[in-house]
Amino acid sequence: MLHYAVVFLVIALIAAVFGFGGIAAGAVGIAKILFFVFIVLAVISFLTGLLKK
Repeated sequence: MLHYAVVFLVIALIAAVFGFGGIAAGAVGIAKILFFVFIVLAVISFLTGLLKK
């Protein structure tokens, strides 16, 4: 999931360089959502792993 966040961030940067502001804003929004979902899932996984031991 972190991979997809980075991909959308790169797409946003490329779109911003070429002047496509709407596409860049949309890609940045998707990248932010994916990044925060990744963080939440990583923390839940970490806590579950601690509680299993």
